[in-house]
Amino acid sequence: MSASLAPECNEVKERYDNCFLKWYSEKFLRGTATTDECDPLFKQYEKCLSVREPISLVRPTHHHQKVLKERGIDKMVKEAREDNRENDAEHMKPVSVPSSPS
Repeated sequence: MSASLAPECNEVKERYDNCFLKWYSEKFLRGTATTDECDPLFKQYEKCLSVREPISLVRPTHHHQKVLKERGIDKMVKEAREDNRENDAEHMKPVSVPSSPS
């Protein structure tokens, strides 16, 4: 399992990861899952993360830039931005709306 981006959330993340892997392999892949029984643990993990200051990938603070760099995430974000630059340019074009006859 990978560590949480928030070290204080490692324990709850590990419990969620273990639950999810078991549920996914033993129930979901076999088609017997009727609910996501790990959802309460996910909500605990999400709550733990939300207590921290949110990380903005658009304009990260100096502290967040350091954390992203330490974990190599800064490179992944940069690569994703570069890979999607052309796609973003296409989808961010203004849409012309035909004028209605008066």
